[in-house]
Amino acid sequence: MRRILKKLTAVIIGTAMICSLAACGKSDSGTKASTDAVKKESSEAGESDTTPKADKSSDEVVTLKWAMVGGGMPNNYDAWKEHIDAYLEEKIGVNIDIEVVSWGDWGNRRNVIVNTNEEYDILFTNSDTFTSDVRLGAFLNITDMVKTVTPELYDFIPEYYWQAAGVEGQLFAVPTYKDSSRSEYFIWDEKLADSYNIDYNNMHTLADVKDALITLTEGEGTPAYLLSGQGEDGTFMEYDQIGAGLFPLGVKYNDETRTVVSVFEAEDVMAQFKIMHEMYKAGVINSDAATLPDKPSYTAFGAGQGWSLAAKTTWNIGLGVEAVAVQWGETIVSNDSVRGSMNCISASSKNPEKALEFLQLVNTDAYLRDSLFYGLEGDNWDYTEDGKIHRNHLDWTMAGYTQGTFFIVTPLDDTEFNQWDEVKELNEKAKPSVMLGFDFDYTSLANEYANCMEIFNRYRSELLTGTAEPESTVAAMMKELRAAGFDTLVEEAQKQIDETFK
Repeated sequence: MRRILKKLTAVIIGTAMICSLAACGKSDSGTKASTDAVKKESSEAGESDTTPKADKSSDEVVTLKWAMVGGGMPNNYDAWKEHIDAYLEEKIGVNIDIEVVSWGDWGNRRNVIVNTNEEYDILFTNSDTFTSDVRLGAFLNITDMVKTVTPELYDFIPEYYWQAAGVEGQLFAVPTYKDSSRSEYFIWDEKLADSYNIDYNNMHTLADVKDALITLTEGEGTPAYLLSGQGEDGTFMEYDQIGAGLFPLGVKYNDETRTVVSVFEAEDVMAQFKIMHEMYKAGVINSDAATLPDKPSYTAFGAGQGWSLAAKTTWNIGLGVEAVAVQWGETIVSNDSVRGSMNCISASSKNPEKALEFLQLVNTDAYLRDSLFYGLEGDNWDYTEDGKIHRNHLDWTMAGYTQGTFFIVTPLDDTEFNQWDEVKELNEKAKPSVMLGFDFDYTSLANEYANCMEIFNRYRSELLTGTAEPESTVAAMMKELRAAGFDTLVEEAQKQIDETFK
């Protein structure tokens, strides 16, 4: 369920996460009235107006270029831009020129922007390319500027999340403060699980769910836990990948000694692999899991990163049934959990302070945030009398997860609860990895790294789907990895860690 759920968490959350296909129709609230209402609500809530103001001594309006991934350019982008530019001019003296690149084209387009020195001010980024682009010198160091130019922004995002966005102790990105910690959940088809009297609320480990899934599989005559070749990486979620992305190499998130280990040989991870294999042998996991590129959206049971209320707002949509989610393991904040969405300022930006002021506004101004998340007021959406959002249609292709915090996004009028309250609480209670801000630089061992990645990828699917017997398979894989230089990678990673944290 990993691939489907994570795509939902990234895409549905980003573009239509908290909506449930509201009925068409418009309220009579006008743009100015709605904007004033937002300001009035903030004032009544005791919030101070610390928004940066434009320099009134100058009539110059700065235009900022922002490139991001999404569903392509919105159909009503020109009207939206005209409206939001007027708002931004009044607030901080800027206009915004946004390029929304489709997901399929993003990789190539991002490479062109970064590697050809194309002019831009702000660029969406994530863990796939962030550190390599920093080392190329693509992004501005904002370590001091974010504290002096945009103190409200700096105070808004907790320190742990800034640390995760750092490279060698320096800041090069503004993290998108949303579901920025990692919480894994077991997701059940609620009605089906209830029909078998499964006590899912008290099941928080793979060992807890195993027997229930065997019962469900035998009763329904079909595998309850469908997986694709991507497998289940929740089995080693307590190990920080230290920026390498080579799953067999890592540091346990709470190990104060910061010892680099062979993750798959660790007793706790091997125990998880054994349970997965037992479920595979019992028919709980589909027999073609290791070779399946993708799988049907529905599965009676699965696992995914998110929060419990996502079962009612996202996972139920993907599954096509009412779902319930129960947390598996602890909530952890790490580089990977934070770096799923960040925005960087170009090292060549002619207006870096204005770009940073704009990112502060995106994360602190509710009206601007709603306009980025939902689209054009009066077309895509309207404010209701009770201060919620009514979506008139879903034709808005900017991806909300790329832009700014979720915690000031106005809820929809068909929701009874604000799911972001739960997400924020998870973030605040998350346990920080001991490796926050550290990235293993393996460039001096590029051949060893590439060879080890190739070997791991050959074993990955059978191991992470439970298809292969884990002890003998891990032993065979590690023999190959060590012959390819795995221990040299461990030694170099440990050396860099010791030098960083001495």
